[in-house]
Amino acid sequence: MKVIDENTLQNNSTLTANITTGNLVPADLRVRAQQKLFNDHFQNYKPYSIPKAQLVIADIPYNVGKNAYGSNPSWYIEGDNKNGESKLANTEFFDTDKDFRITEFLHFCSTMLIKEPKATGKAPCMIVFCEFEQQFELIEKAKKYGLNRYINLVFRKNFSAQVLKANMRVVGNCEYALILYRDKLPKFNNDGKMVFNCLDWVKDTNSQKIHPTQKPVAVLEKLIKIFTDEGDVVIDPVAGSGSTLIAAMNCNRSAYGFEIKKPFYNEASKWIQERKTEIEEIKRYGWAITNASKENPTLFNVFSG
Repeated sequence: MKVIDENTLQNNSTLTANITTGNLVPADLRVRAQQKLFNDHFQNYKPYSIPKAQLVIADIPYNVGKNAYGSNPSWYIEGDNKNGESKLANTEFFDTDKDFRITEFLHFCSTMLIKEPKATGKAPCMIVFCEFEQQFELIEKAKKYGLNRYINLVFRKNFSAQVLKANMRVVGNCEYALILYRDKLPKFNNDGKMVFNCLDWVKDTNSQKIHPTQKPVAVLEKLIKIFTDEGDVVIDPVAGSGSTLIAAMNCNRSAYGFEIKKPFYNEASKWIQERKTEIEEIKRYGWAITNASKENPTLFNVFSG
């Protein structure tokens, strides 16, 4: 393996940026936490002996049926309504969405959240991304499982795929979520500052796209940092792309996820492992060698044998 000298690095801004930033993880980060994704339904959690969580994050199926891509450019060929509808128009995301049961989901979440502590400022909570009208069903059904209180969240995007619909003049640009908790206010970390319940949606242009409803890592990181401490446990019962586990890893939290669809599980597992390798390399060498070698193979001249 040819050693890259300092001048070579300085003359390659892309490589230098990747090395010095470590893809948002400092080189001295101690990797204490662990992240595990299971190719199974969350109801089958018992054999995995996962610890209880300070925070549950989930992006549940919106149950929009054959309008799944109604607010997605994929409804049209090459994302342009001038080209006509694509094969995804009038289709569902997944055949399993209609089988999702909110009561089963809430039972699992209430079971897997840590007990309400005596001390203030330590209580757990869950955050559920959902369709607008699902909020009301979640609020009512959550009470049956001891999740008596809620705070609604609105995420404001600076874009809307609905502008492709010629028959619409008021277009949606928001995502909705609920913070559900028992009685005591959840753990809250924001340097003593308040957080508005209307937050900006940070578009993710860096992460690989695995799942059609994948949430941005930066948005998940913000929520994880606010409602947990380093070393706390985060659970995602419907993990999809694994972006919750990636965000937790970046924040040095343990995370456990369940994904029943094998293709998503495989891609998410690959992404998680690549990120683990990257962090370990930053910890060991001060920079992510594997990523840098992929982006700049000619600079490394690695030969086998």
